[in-house]
Amino acid sequence: MNTTALSFVLVAAVVHAAWNLAAKRISSGGTQFVWLYYTASAVVLLPVTVVLLVVEADRPQWSWLLAAVVTSVLHIAYGIVLQRGYRVGDLSVVYPVARGTGPLLSVLAAVLVLGERPGWLGLLGAFLVITGVLVISTGRKNGAAHDPAAAQARRAGICYGLLTGAVIAGYTLWDAHAVTGLHVPPVVYFGLGSVLQSVMLVPGALADRAEVTRIWREQRREVLFVGLLSPIAYILVLFALTMAPVSLVAPARELSIVLGGLAAWLVLGERDAVRRLAGSVIVLSGIAAIAVA
Repeated sequence: MNTTALSFVLVAAVVHAAWNLAAKRISSGGTQFVWLYYTASAVVLLPVTVVLLVVEADRPQWSWLLAAVVTSVLHIAYGIVLQRGYRVGDLSVVYPVARGTGPLLSVLAAVLVLGERPGWLGLLGAFLVITGVLVISTGRKNGAAHDPAAAQARRAGICYGLLTGAVIAGYTLWDAHAVTGLHVPPVVYFGLGSVLQSVMLVPGALADRAEVTRIWREQRREVLFVGLLSPIAYILVLFALTMAPVSLVAPARELSIVLGGLAAWLVLGERDAVRRLAGSVIVLSGIAAIAVA
């Protein structure tokens, strides 16, 4: 992977971990919170998208809108499932399982379906990243064996993490096709997607207007934080996808797992730090292998 693409991916990983920490700290989140932060993203990106559509050398195509519709549906599913996972499970379970399942499926599809050949070192790096994720996300939490509620919460977190990871793989592969096959400019693509996501979620969000009002009143800072950082993280990934194959970009993003695990330990007080740090070392080894692939 070239240096520019890797730099974009690593910065995106830091930003991504930061906004997921903020999302986990929402006291109760669901469709209403997801709609609020998608709307914040849309408000920021809409003027930029309009300007880029006007000055873009290539004339806008209807295929760009179709691509944005597909990614919007996938990202809505991602946002809602992830937030439900955070409601029932720990950040240190849901986040690494989701982020690890996504690249695993993405790499498999990229190799088996798209015919990408990242080379043995790149595949070794992907394998190490995935292995590190499994080390971080498996094992028993302290006291879980004697606490049925904790065990149930862990199982629920893993299930939601797996489901979120499957959606991540879906939108990663589609977005790679959109920016490389359909040649949709990354910022325009994400800007259109953000607007569509906000519009599509209006009925679900307004089904509980009191909850929308409460979240905005009590946790406006988190809403704006996620709404601003989420597009920055993913636009960087979209640019990276135009420079490097998805089979390398997808696992390289998962440096965010290390940061998320550390944040869960240091900020949220979640335990089992030794296993988490051991998995982090494996993930970093995989990132290093991908960097020189």
